[in-house]
Amino acid sequence: MKQLNKDTWLAVLIAGMALATAWAIRGQFGHEQGAAWAGGIGSLSILLLSGRKDWYPKAIKAAFAGAVGWGLGGMMSYGAVVGYGRGIEFINVYYGLLMLLVIGGLYGFIGGGLFGLVLADTSENKVKWHRVVTELTVGGVIFYYFIIEQLGIKMTPPRSEAWGVCAGIGLALMYYLVRTGQKNALRVAIFSGLGGGFGFAFGNFLQVLGNVAQVPFNMWNVMEYSLGFFGGAGMAYATFTATWAEDKKTVLKNSNLMIPLVGLVLVIPFFVWQQSFIAKDLQPTIQRLVEGDTAGIIRIVQWVAFIALILPVVVWIRKFATYTDRLDLPVPSSLIKEVFIGYFGLYILYTILITGSFLSFYRVEQFLYIANFAVILWATPRLTVTFVDRPFASAKYGYMLIGVILFIALLALVAINTHGEMPGMNRRFELN
Repeated sequence: MKQLNKDTWLAVLIAGMALATAWAIRGQFGHEQGAAWAGGIGSLSILLLSGRKDWYPKAIKAAFAGAVGWGLGGMMSYGAVVGYGRGIEFINVYYGLLMLLVIGGLYGFIGGGLFGLVLADTSENKVKWHRVVTELTVGGVIFYYFIIEQLGIKMTPPRSEAWGVCAGIGLALMYYLVRTGQKNALRVAIFSGLGGGFGFAFGNFLQVLGNVAQVPFNMWNVMEYSLGFFGGAGMAYATFTATWAEDKKTVLKNSNLMIPLVGLVLVIPFFVWQQSFIAKDLQPTIQRLVEGDTAGIIRIVQWVAFIALILPVVVWIRKFATYTDRLDLPVPSSLIKEVFIGYFGLYILYTILITGSFLSFYRVEQFLYIANFAVILWATPRLTVTFVDRPFASAKYGYMLIGVILFIALLALVAINTHGEMPGMNRRFELN
C-alpha cells in the first residue's frame, strides 16, 4: 500500500491548523454564522492545498457547502456538557466527554459530508441537491420530534436539545451517501466527524488540566482549537486519500458559482457583523480599555468592520462574474487564494476588533491567530499533495470509533483524579 509522503502529511496538519485557528476565533462569535465562517475557511484551505486545478471552478461551492455543514452544528448547545466534563464522578465526566464526541462528531460529519459531496459532484455524476436538502430537512425534523419530543431522550436539560436536529440531519446525510454510492464523500464525513468529536472531548480534557494547573491562558480557546484541528485534519486526510473523478466540463453559472459566492463571502460575514458589532455589546469591552467617552471608538469599530466586509465582496463578485458561462476561461488558483486570504484575514480582523485587542495586548491568543495565519500562508504554496487511494473500510472505522470511546474513558479517569469540585462543574446524574 502506497504511503503518504511528507508534504501530504504536512498539508493535513496545515489544513488542521486553518480550521483550528478559525474555530478558535469562532468562540468570539458563536452560533451558526460563526461556525459557518470557520467551516468555509477550513474547506478553502483543503482545496488550495490539494492543487487540483479541476476543483478550482467548484471551490466556492465546495467551501460554501462545507460552511453550511459546519455551521448547522452551531445550533447545538454544549455549555452544560462541557461542565459535565469538569465533574468529580466518573459517570458524569465520561458522559460529558462522550456527548462532546457526539456534538463534535455531528459538526464534522455534516460539514465534511457536504464538502465531499461537492467534490464528488461532476457533470457525469450529478448530485441532486434539491433532494439532498429535502432529505436532510425531513431527517432533522423527524428525529427531533420523535427522539426529543416524543421519547424525551435529552442530552443537556434544561438547555436546548437542538443536537437532535443535527443528529437527524447527520443520519439522513449518511443514508443519502450510502444509498447513492458516494463512498468518497461518506469517508470524508466519517474522518471529519471522528476528528471533530475526538478533538472536542480531548480539548475539554486539556481545558480541565489547564485550569487545574492554573495555566494563565484562555483554556476554553484551547478546547475550540482542538476541535477544529482534529476535525480539519480528518477532513483533509480523507480528501487526500481518495480517488476523485476529474471534471473537465464544469460550466459556471449563478446557481453553482455566484449564489454560493454571495452566501460564503457576504451572507455569513454579514450575519456575524450584524449579530456581534452591537454598540451595547461592544461598550463593556471598550470601556475596560479606554477612559472617557467610548461612543466614537465604537462607531469607528462598527464602520471599519462593515467596510472591510463590503469592499472585498464587491471586488470578488466582479472578478468571478467573468468566469460564468466560460469553458475556455479556467478559474485560476490565484483567485481562490485571494478569497482564502481575504476571508480568513477578515475573520481575524473581526476578532481583533470585537475583543479590543487593537487597544491592548491583554488577550494574547488573539495575536497567536495572526501567527497561525502567517504559518499557514507560508506553508500552503510550498506543499505538494500526492493523492493516495485508500479503500472504504467500514469495519475499520467502527474499530476506530470504539478505540476513541475507550480512550475517552481513560481521559475521564485521569481527569477525575486531578481535581476536586471546580467552578463551572455540572452533574448530569445525581449520585447518592
